[in-house]
Amino acid sequence: MQARGPLMIEHRLIEQMLNVIQHTLERVEQTQSIDPFFVDTAVDFMRVYADRTHHGKEENILFKDLLKKHLSREDRQVMDELIEDHVFGRKVTGDLVEANMRYRKGNPAAFGEVTTHLKTLVDFYPKHIKKEDEIFFPASRTYFSEEEDQAMLAEFWEFDRKMIHEKYKAVVKELETK
Repeated sequence: MQARGPLMIEHRLIEQMLNVIQHTLERVEQTQSIDPFFVDTAVDFMRVYADRTHHGKEENILFKDLLKKHLSREDRQVMDELIEDHVFGRKVTGDLVEANMRYRKGNPAAFGEVTTHLKTLVDFYPKHIKKEDEIFFPASRTYFSEEEDQAMLAEFWEFDRKMIHEKYKAVVKELETK
Protein backbone atom coordinates (compact mmCIF):
# COMPACT_ATOMS: atom_id res chain seq x y z
CA MET A 1 0.00 0.00 0.00
CA GLN A 2 1.19 3.51 -0.72
CA ALA A 3 1.19 6.12 2.05
CA ARG A 4 -1.73 7.96 0.46
CA GLY A 5 -3.85 4.79 0.79
CA PRO A 6 -4.84 5.25 4.45
CA LEU A 7 -5.60 8.91 3.81
CA MET A 8 -7.94 8.03 0.97
CA ILE A 9 -9.59 5.29 3.04
CA GLU A 10 -10.17 7.87 5.79
CA HIS A 11 -11.76 10.14 3.19
CA ARG A 12 -14.38 7.48 2.49
CA LEU A 13 -15.39 7.37 6.19
CA ILE A 14 -15.49 11.17 6.34
CA GLU A 15 -17.77 11.14 3.29
CA GLN A 16 -20.02 8.59 5.02
CA MET A 17 -20.30 10.86 8.05
CA LEU A 18 -21.08 13.84 5.82
CA ASN A 19 -23.89 11.77 4.25
CA VAL A 20 -25.27 11.03 7.72
CA ILE A 21 -25.16 14.74 8.54
CA GLN A 22 -26.87 15.58 5.22
CA HIS A 23 -29.67 13.07 5.85
CA THR A 24 -30.10 14.42 9.37
CA LEU A 25 -30.35 17.96 7.99
CA GLU A 26 -33.08 16.83 5.59
CA ARG A 27 -35.11 15.48 8.53
CA VAL A 28 -34.35 18.60 10.57
CA GLU A 29 -35.94 20.79 7.88
CA GLN A 30 -39.22 18.97 8.50
CA THR A 31 -39.07 18.93 12.31
CA GLN A 32 -37.33 22.28 12.86
CA SER A 33 -35.35 20.77 15.73
CA ILE A 34 -32.06 18.95 16.03
CA ASP A 35 -30.71 16.63 18.69
CA PRO A 36 -27.82 18.46 20.36
CA PHE A 37 -26.29 15.07 21.19
CA PHE A 38 -26.17 14.25 17.48
CA VAL A 39 -24.34 17.55 16.95
CA ASP A 40 -21.92 16.61 19.75
CA THR A 41 -21.25 13.31 17.99
CA ALA A 42 -20.72 15.03 14.64
CA VAL A 43 -18.34 17.52 16.29
CA ASP A 44 -16.42 14.73 17.99
CA PHE A 45 -16.06 12.93 14.66
CA MET A 46 -14.92 16.08 12.86
CA ARG A 47 -12.48 17.09 15.59
CA VAL A 48 -10.98 13.72 16.49
CA TYR A 49 -11.23 11.68 13.31
CA ALA A 50 -11.29 14.20 10.45
CA ASP A 51 -9.10 16.87 11.98
CA ARG A 52 -6.81 15.42 14.61
CA THR A 53 -6.36 11.94 13.12
CA HIS A 54 -6.67 12.55 9.37
CA HIS A 55 -5.45 16.13 9.06
CA GLY A 56 -2.88 15.36 11.75
CA LYS A 57 -1.25 12.80 9.48
CA GLU A 58 -1.37 15.19 6.55
CA GLU A 59 0.01 18.21 8.39
CA ASN A 60 2.45 16.53 10.79
CA ILE A 61 3.81 13.90 8.43
CA LEU A 62 2.99 14.33 4.72
CA PHE A 63 3.18 18.13 4.50
CA LYS A 64 6.18 18.25 6.81
CA ASP A 65 8.01 15.72 4.63
CA LEU A 66 7.01 17.61 1.49
CA LEU A 67 8.49 20.83 2.89
CA LYS A 68 11.88 19.09 2.73
CA LYS A 69 11.42 18.62 -1.02
CA HIS A 70 11.63 21.13 -3.86
CA LEU A 71 7.93 21.44 -4.65
CA SER A 72 6.73 23.01 -7.85
CA ARG A 73 5.02 26.36 -7.41
CA GLU A 74 1.67 24.76 -8.28
CA ASP A 75 2.05 21.89 -5.79
CA ARG A 76 3.13 24.28 -3.04
CA GLN A 77 0.10 26.47 -3.78
CA VAL A 78 -2.27 23.50 -3.54
CA MET A 79 -0.65 22.40 -0.26
CA ASP A 80 -1.08 25.93 1.14
CA GLU A 81 -4.74 25.87 0.06
CA LEU A 82 -5.24 22.53 1.81
CA ILE A 83 -3.74 23.92 5.02
CA GLU A 84 -6.10 26.90 4.77
CA ASP A 85 -8.97 24.46 4.23
CA HIS A 86 -8.02 22.65 7.44
CA VAL A 87 -8.04 25.94 9.35
CA PHE A 88 -11.44 26.78 7.84
CA GLY A 89 -12.85 23.37 8.86
CA ARG A 90 -11.60 23.89 12.43
CA LYS A 91 -13.22 27.33 12.59
CA VAL A 92 -16.58 26.10 11.31
CA THR A 93 -16.50 23.19 13.76
CA GLY A 94 -15.64 25.56 16.64
CA ASP A 95 -18.50 27.85 15.62
CA LEU A 96 -20.78 24.79 15.53
CA VAL A 97 -19.81 23.90 19.11
CA GLU A 98 -20.67 27.40 20.31
CA ALA A 99 -23.99 27.49 18.42
CA ASN A 100 -24.93 24.04 19.76
CA MET A 101 -24.28 25.21 23.33
CA ARG A 102 -26.57 28.21 22.77
CA TYR A 103 -29.20 25.95 21.18
CA ARG A 104 -29.02 23.61 24.15
CA LYS A 105 -29.66 26.58 26.46
CA GLY A 106 -32.84 27.43 24.56
CA ASN A 107 -31.66 30.21 22.25
CA PRO A 108 -33.96 29.84 19.20
CA ALA A 109 -31.62 31.75 16.85
CA ALA A 110 -28.91 29.18 17.53
CA PHE A 111 -30.90 26.49 15.70
CA GLY A 112 -30.30 28.25 12.39
CA GLU A 113 -26.61 28.68 13.21
CA VAL A 114 -26.24 24.98 14.02
CA THR A 115 -27.84 23.91 10.75
CA THR A 116 -25.87 26.51 8.77
CA HIS A 117 -22.56 25.28 10.19
CA LEU A 118 -23.49 21.66 9.50
CA LYS A 119 -24.47 22.56 5.92
CA THR A 120 -21.17 24.39 5.51
CA LEU A 121 -19.25 21.26 6.52
CA VAL A 122 -21.35 19.08 4.20
CA ASP A 123 -20.76 21.46 1.27
CA PHE A 124 -17.09 22.17 2.00
CA TYR A 125 -15.49 18.80 2.69
CA PRO A 126 -16.34 16.95 -0.55
CA LYS A 127 -14.52 19.64 -2.56
CA HIS A 128 -11.56 19.50 -0.19
CA ILE A 129 -11.42 15.70 -0.40
CA LYS A 130 -11.64 15.75 -4.20
CA LYS A 131 -8.73 18.21 -4.37
CA GLU A 132 -6.62 15.91 -2.20
CA ASP A 133 -7.60 12.61 -3.86
CA GLU A 134 -7.48 13.72 -7.48
CA ILE A 135 -4.86 16.48 -7.53
CA PHE A 136 -2.63 16.68 -4.49
CA PHE A 137 -2.03 13.07 -3.48
CA PRO A 138 -1.03 11.91 -6.98
CA ALA A 139 1.25 14.94 -7.40
CA SER A 140 2.81 14.56 -3.95
CA ARG A 141 3.59 10.87 -4.58
CA THR A 142 6.08 11.87 -7.28
CA TYR A 143 8.31 13.58 -4.69
CA PHE A 144 9.01 10.39 -2.74
CA SER A 145 10.99 7.27 -3.46
CA GLU A 146 9.36 3.93 -2.70
CA GLU A 147 11.42 3.69 0.51
CA GLU A 148 10.37 7.18 1.62
CA ASP A 149 6.74 6.39 0.85
CA GLN A 150 6.84 3.18 2.88
CA ALA A 151 8.55 4.97 5.78
CA MET A 152 5.77 7.55 5.72
CA LEU A 153 3.16 4.77 5.70
CA ALA A 154 4.81 3.27 8.80
CA GLU A 155 4.76 6.69 10.41
CA PHE A 156 1.01 6.98 9.64
CA TRP A 157 0.35 3.63 11.37
CA GLU A 158 2.35 4.73 14.42
CA PHE A 159 0.44 8.03 14.50
CA ASP A 160 -2.86 6.12 14.47
CA ARG A 161 -1.68 3.74 17.18
CA LYS A 162 -1.09 6.67 19.54
CA MET A 163 -4.35 8.51 18.76
CA ILE A 164 -6.68 6.46 20.97
CA HIS A 165 -4.43 7.05 23.96
CA GLU A 166 -4.19 10.77 23.24
CA LYS A 167 -7.98 11.09 22.94
CA TYR A 168 -8.82 9.34 26.16
CA LYS A 169 -6.03 10.96 28.17
CA ALA A 170 -7.60 14.28 27.15
CA VAL A 171 -11.07 13.02 28.16
CA VAL A 172 -9.85 12.01 31.61
CA LYS A 173 -7.95 15.28 32.06
CA GLU A 174 -11.06 17.28 31.14
CA LEU A 175 -13.21 15.28 33.56
CA GLU A 176 -10.66 15.73 36.33
CA THR A 177 -10.86 19.52 35.99
CA LYS A 178 -14.65 19.55 36.41
